[in-house]
Amino acid sequence: MAAEATGNDLVHVVALLGAAVVVVPIFRRLGLGSILGYLAAGLLIGPFGLRIFTDPAAILHVAELGVVMFLFIIGLEMRPSRLWSLRAEIFGLGAFQVGLCAALLTLLGLAGGFPAAVSFVAGAGFVLTSTAIVMQSLEERGDMSSPSGQRMVAILLLEDLAIVPLLAAVAFLAPTTSGEETGLAARFTSIAIGVGSIVGLVVAGRYLLNPLFRILADSRAREVMTAAALLVVLGSALALQLGGLSMAMGAFLAGVLLSESTFRHQLEADIEPFRGILLGLFFLAVGMSLDLSVVASNWRLVAVYVVAYMVVKALGIYCVARILRSGHREALERAVMMAQGGEFAFVLYSSAMSAGIIDGEANAVLTAIIIISMVLTPLALLMLRLLTPAEKVSLDGVDMVEELNGSVLVIGFGRFGQIASQPLLLNGVDVSIIDNDVEMIQAAANFGFKVYYGDGTRLDILHAAGAGRARAVLVCVDKGDIAVRITELIKSEYPLVPLLVRAYDRGIALQLVGAGADYQLRETFESALVFGQQTLETLGVDTEEAAELIADVRRRDEGRFEAQLTGGLQAGRGFMKGNMPVPVPTPLTPPRQTGRAMNEETAAVLDEAAKAGASSM
Repeated sequence: MAAEATGNDLVHVVALLGAAVVVVPIFRRLGLGSILGYLAAGLLIGPFGLRIFTDPAAILHVAELGVVMFLFIIGLEMRPSRLWSLRAEIFGLGAFQVGLCAALLTLLGLAGGFPAAVSFVAGAGFVLTSTAIVMQSLEERGDMSSPSGQRMVAILLLEDLAIVPLLAAVAFLAPTTSGEETGLAARFTSIAIGVGSIVGLVVAGRYLLNPLFRILADSRAREVMTAAALLVVLGSALALQLGGLSMAMGAFLAGVLLSESTFRHQLEADIEPFRGILLGLFFLAVGMSLDLSVVASNWRLVAVYVVAYMVVKALGIYCVARILRSGHREALERAVMMAQGGEFAFVLYSSAMSAGIIDGEANAVLTAIIIISMVLTPLALLMLRLLTPAEKVSLDGVDMVEELNGSVLVIGFGRFGQIASQPLLLNGVDVSIIDNDVEMIQAAANFGFKVYYGDGTRLDILHAAGAGRARAVLVCVDKGDIAVRITELIKSEYPLVPLLVRAYDRGIALQLVGAGADYQLRETFESALVFGQQTLETLGVDTEEAAELIADVRRRDEGRFEAQLTGGLQAGRGFMKGNMPVPVPTPLTPPRQTGRAMNEETAAVLDEAAKAGASSM
């Protein structure tokens, strides 16, 4: 029997992995996104599909850890100072949106003839947006760190916090036979426990987590560090769950507390594989949880309220965004992306059912409404992209590139391009400048600069801008990958034109050399050397000695750069060139003093390097 049970478990694991591996790539290829693919795969293998799984609730309970780990990683990127800077969005924008949408959806329930308590619980649950869907969508679109993305993150954080007063409100609305004073005392006690759990987690994270990881790092046991990372995530989630809060909020706070730790990147690397798998499993479980029998028996009610809730919530979100002076497109995207209900509604509805506010059938109908709204969100986002073309920027006062004949062509006129062009203009050099940022072009015109509109990655634009006739071309764009593309294009079409390129970092510099750039410069390298020399002189070092030290740093850097280009000198730690590791070469001249570590991680690296050097002698 044990062997048979093990075999069945293995079938379930294979079914989960197989459904994800087969269905998700198909949906992504069709442009429908991975989220909808996971939901469809879950429906396929669930109780109303192939019936490989009959109890999706058990899987959903485990899969919620994917959302927990996702919030932990978001917290690692959200330093306390950055979180503090979002306080207005969290408690202003977030509270305004939650309050208005809850009121509108409650009124919608009352208009449908439902009791006030039921209408409030149903509407308030739908207000809690799916953190998993919004975060995943922002990540796939690359908008997580954009201003509009940060505002959505702030709203989600407020909604996670809102689960506490909403659960308290469910307790207040519950029919009870106990004395009123006892009920009030119990409810205020539960709120105090929730606040206390947050304070306890913050104190523990502030004073215990970093010392713990230092001790574990000294053990040099890689698997122990991974176990500790999981312990922190799951332990913090459990602590806040026991305090009546959401697990995701606990994990997020733990991530914020560790965001300035020296172990931040190590923790992120340890958690990332688990996060990806469990988040996919969460969407699979949501797809399985859609009870088609409930939908079939109440299809009119479900259909009406899915549409009504999503439309009314979207209108509320749009109005809040516009009132707080967000642009039309940003408000529309936020309204569509956040119009669905979320996973925390399941918790609220279960609590309301336990309290006797709603019955089992109502819970099933409301859960189906939430799940269908989650399924419809990726489709709504796809329709939004198809129906709303990209915003057109006004080209008033902007001239297009047409047969320019400057001696030097400058591509990109941001801060770097503006400074680089100054000595050329002072020397009387005829400079042609192109850029594809209309606002920057218009701003530059106010200061007397003539900048033409043009995309440097297009061959026809380069030809019209006179790249083939120029004595030199300067690529000053701020994005490294764009600089590499322009370099490759110019060198393939105009190989004899001298090409000088701004490099974002060392990796881009290596790619630029490989693409044929005649000269490349890392944008912060020389300024950092000047800064370092000034620091030495401030500390009392003689000017000539400081200049000699800076020259020594430059020679060492050139040696390392050349070694990376040629493949390095010997095996060991190093950078990546393509898919091949490129080792860091030894200095051209031995340093005057031995290196000293500033923290435990650096000490470990220096210790390993010393051992490797001793073994090679």
